[in-house]
Amino acid sequence: MRVTLPDRPGSLGAVATAIGGINGDINAVEIVEKGGDGSVVDDFIVDLPPNQLPETIVAACQNLDGVHVEWISRYPEGGGLQSDLEALERMTIEPEHAAETLVSLCPVVFRSHWAVLIDTSGGTVRPTFSTTLAPDVTEDIADQFGPFDVTHRVELTSGWAPGWGECTVVVTPLTRDRVIVVGRLGGPAFLESEITRLNHLAALIK
Repeated sequence: MRVTLPDRPGSLGAVATAIGGINGDINAVEIVEKGGDGSVVDDFIVDLPPNQLPETIVAACQNLDGVHVEWISRYPEGGGLQSDLEALERMTIEPEHAAETLVSLCPVVFRSHWAVLIDTSGGTVRPTFSTTLAPDVTEDIADQFGPFDVTHRVELTSGWAPGWGECTVVVTPLTRDRVIVVGRLGGPAFLESEITRLNHLAALIK
């Protein structure tokens, strides 16, 4: 769950109390970004009881002054501050497959829904590796992610691929001929701090 809250003492504790009030169990909290407007964006990894709907935790948090839930979704276990280091370690074990390793770990490291590795050599644009839930990327679909020589965000409208709704993606070059595309179905948009982390990991791929 991604939450924007006031950057002042007691705000995090108030959110934690609200989550505890509906019997939610906080597994981890990560500061994603501090804004210049006196707010902070935090990611919470929370276990909810079987009888609690996600709407319950949203309502509990947004009843607090200045608190807004940006996004809530189900994600693989293990995301958090340690995930970047674990990704780095796995990438260095088999450096020749570091790009594929990074793609496979994106759902956890960046709390995304899918990721695709694209080869742009020879004047063509074709996927070479993807996560399980990634769309079937044809060359025409892959062209929507360009340009491929600079890191940037792309907002994809519903129907951009057969059967797919709106997605927000970030595209990052890995090598001269390979890029990674990381997507979230319905958002939220990737923050600058997340893109910086992705660029750091991408820079380690040769």
